Amino acid sequence: MSPPVAVSPLIKTARYSALILGVVYGKMRYSYLKPIAAEERRIEEEERKVREEQERLAKLAEGSFFLPPSL
Repeated sequence: MSPPVAVSPLIKTARYSALILGVVYGKMRYSYLKPIAAEERRIEEEERKVREEQERLAKLAEGSFFLPPSL
């Protein structure tokens, strides 16, 4: 095998600059999206509670039609 070729300092600088810029961009994007996702999770949790309560009430109402009359 032949020895590895030396990479140009310009290419090394460009690669590491792109890596650093990508990390910085990812951190900024994450900090932008995190509160939006938290708000969406909060809203979904509230909607889930309401939906479960409606389902519970529907089951109660459905079950009350089949109760035998009291004598």
